[in-house]
Amino acid sequence: MPSDQDRILARAAREVVSGQIVNLGIGLPTRLFHYLPTEMEVLIHSENGVLGCQPLAPGSEADLEMIDSGGAYIGTRPGASVFDSALSFAMIRRSRVDITFMGAFEVDQLGNLANWKIPGKFSPGIGGAMELAQKVDRLVVLCSHNDKHGNPKILRQCRLPLTAPRCVSRIITDKAVMEVTDAGLEVIDIAEGLEVAALRAATEAELIIDEQRLGRF
Repeated sequence: MPSDQDRILARAAREVVSGQIVNLGIGLPTRLFHYLPTEMEVLIHSENGVLGCQPLAPGSEADLEMIDSGGAYIGTRPGASVFDSALSFAMIRRSRVDITFMGAFEVDQLGNLANWKIPGKFSPGIGGAMELAQKVDRLVVLCSHNDKHGNPKILRQCRLPLTAPRCVSRIITDKAVMEVTDAGLEVIDIAEGLEVAALRAATEAELIIDEQRLGRF
C-alpha cells in the first residue's frame, strides 16, 4: 500500500497539464516533480529564481548554488533559466504561473488558506505564499486530512491567521480530493478503502458528496 504522502503526491501529479508553468511550495509539494512523467513538458518554477527545476540525476553531484525555495538541491532541465527574485515575483504578480501547490495548516470550505503562522510558535514570515495565493490562477493544497492529534484540518472556517482569503481551488489529502465551489466543498475522489461516513467524521467542513460519481485514488 502506498504511504499517505505517496497517495497525495501521485494524485496531485494528475492535476498538472503539459505546457504549464508550475510552482511547488515548501514542504510536501516540493517532492511533486518526482511524480511527474519524465516526458511531460512542464516548467517547474521556484520563487527564489529558477524556471525549469528538476530532480538531481541519480549519482550526480549537487551544485551548491542550485536550490529550490525550501533549500533542497535541484537540477535543471534543458532550456532552464535562472534570475533574481525580483523577476521571479514579477512572473507571479503578472499571473504567468499557471498552477501552484502548497501545504496548509488549515483550509476551509470557502477556500480560505492558513499555512504560515501558528500563534505562539516561531514563523520565518509569510513569504512568497501570500503572493502566489493571490495571483496564480489555480492553487491546489496538499496536506494531511487531520493533524497529528487527529483534529480536522478541513474546516468550516479557518481559525489561524490567513495567508489569503478565498484562494484555494482544490484540496488533496490522504483521504479525499475536494473542489472548492460556490456551494461548498465537493468531493471528487475518496481514498481506496475509506467509507463516506468515515470521511465525514474526519472532516469539520460540510461536504457535498455524490456517491454515484465518486472516484477512488
